[in-house]
Amino acid sequence: MKALCLALFMMSASIPTFAQSTTYESSDTPAMSEAQVAFEKLKTLAGSWVGQLTTSPADSEFSGRFAQFSLRETSRGNALAHEMSLSGIPDHPVTMFYLEEDRLVLTHYCDAGNRPRMVGKVSPDGKKVEFDFLDLAGDNRYGHMHHAVFTFIDENHHTEEWTYMMPGDNPVRARFDLQRTNFELQTASTENASGH
Repeated sequence: MKALCLALFMMSASIPTFAQSTTYESSDTPAMSEAQVAFEKLKTLAGSWVGQLTTSPADSEFSGRFAQFSLRETSRGNALAHEMSLSGIPDHPVTMFYLEEDRLVLTHYCDAGNRPRMVGKVSPDGKKVEFDFLDLAGDNRYGHMHHAVFTFIDENHHTEEWTYMMPGDNPVRARFDLQRTNFELQTASTENASGH
């Protein structure tokens, strides 16, 4: 197995590197699909984020907890990895975003032991990417993540709203009001001030 992993790594090293972001300047280049536009919008969230959780209905165990998010491009820009942690909870659920033909797909690797998939679309004004439930793999006895909305406020602020469908189709909504970490804000300010 180790030899196979090494061989795959060596093969991937010989594949030409592609730019992480795409600029379309030629009129010969086809326009981006709606899914591509939504994916590129999500990629602008790459970085570290912090904020607070509120739930609806209110849940005293979780509402008000401090949240940390990490988003990073991976697989040469073909996927976006999203990881979340909540204060006091030893868990870090992972969500992956990727293009699948003509749609933007989210796969959430849930601590409930299942993997829901959702399909995302960008709003006409470009300020939201909303994901609707597609299908589910794994055990559903504890419920599953069912819906997600990413709202872009400015380059340093966004919100995430996740809807979890409890058994009996009872939704619980979690909202995270997030801002980029101070380190990233300071780095961006320094780069802008120095003209880089």
